[in-house]
Amino acid sequence: MSASANIPNPEILAPKPDSLVLDRLLSRPIELDDRGIRLLCIPLFGVAIPFAAGLFGPIGPASPAFWFGLLWFIAVSAAIWHGNRYLYLRQRQSNDWFQHPARRILNMLAAIVFYTVPCSIVMLYAWYLGVALPPDWPAIRFATLTSVICVVFITHVYETVYLIRQRESDMVTFEKMERAKVEAELEALKNQLDPHFMFNSLNALSWLIENDPARAVAFNGNLADVYRYILRNKDRALVSLSEELDFLTRYYALLKLRFEDAIQLELPLGRPEYDSLYLPPISLQILLENAVKHNEFSREQPLLIHFAIAPGSILAENQLRLRRHARPSSRIGLRNLSERCRLILARDIEIGHGPDRFSVRLPLKSFD
Repeated sequence: MSASANIPNPEILAPKPDSLVLDRLLSRPIELDDRGIRLLCIPLFGVAIPFAAGLFGPIGPASPAFWFGLLWFIAVSAAIWHGNRYLYLRQRQSNDWFQHPARRILNMLAAIVFYTVPCSIVMLYAWYLGVALPPDWPAIRFATLTSVICVVFITHVYETVYLIRQRESDMVTFEKMERAKVEAELEALKNQLDPHFMFNSLNALSWLIENDPARAVAFNGNLADVYRYILRNKDRALVSLSEELDFLTRYYALLKLRFEDAIQLELPLGRPEYDSLYLPPISLQILLENAVKHNEFSREQPLLIHFAIAPGSILAENQLRLRRHARPSSRIGLRNLSERCRLILARDIEIGHGPDRFSVRLPLKSFD
């Protein structure tokens, strides 16, 4: 069963975003499709307010002026709606709600009043002139006041919807930014693996060349096979447990060429369900390498390293016989592994340290 068949192809890793990119993302305008509400509400207000205000006066449905009036009042409603909508959108571009809330409110109210009131009075007065009726100023005042109240309410709805959309957009933007940051960090961690592995392997090969040239030749051939696995999985975030156990077996063969029976490895028997369990690549090799690097061993006192599968994890355990004259450690291996597990699986490794035992528990991800 192929590992790549169970997990998505790795995406192109994005670079770590800077503040300029963040500013551009957060300043993008929020698009709002309000065509439906305009098609519904403009005719509704254009009909309801004139009737409520009594703008038709003695004119009834039998008169052609009545039907002309309906069209005219719908046009008034459209002019008020679209004019205030334009002013509102301009306000959004020039005044930030969170930085200057009081200025934003005052500017919106001023725009509503100084546009809606003159527009309503002029167009309603024109209606009375058109049908040759004396202007009904109480009706005009009522209709104008009602229009202002409706515009304030609708503007509030616009602002609420825009703020909700803005918050959703900001959350998505920050999630993308955080993901890009995590992916960039992960890429940097994975790039540490190649030099770290090659440094340790070349040290081992150098020792073999000096002490056993025949085994050095075999080691070099096995090293090529092992490194081929590393190159093949360099850009993958996860590999199957089956693949990783196979790779660990090949890496153990390298160690056997150098240390022979001084190192003993116990691995769980392969099972079909291991094809659906995943972990970061080259994880188990780091644990094996860590045990070999920090402990003393010999043919008379071999180092036993044991791997066992538990629900949701794999446990690596070894005898603890720390080297007395160990070289300073860079601590890249376990730190790198811990960071990769945290970034990819959202779970950290668990390290156990007893008087004679050292263990590391790695999380496993199931894709069943």
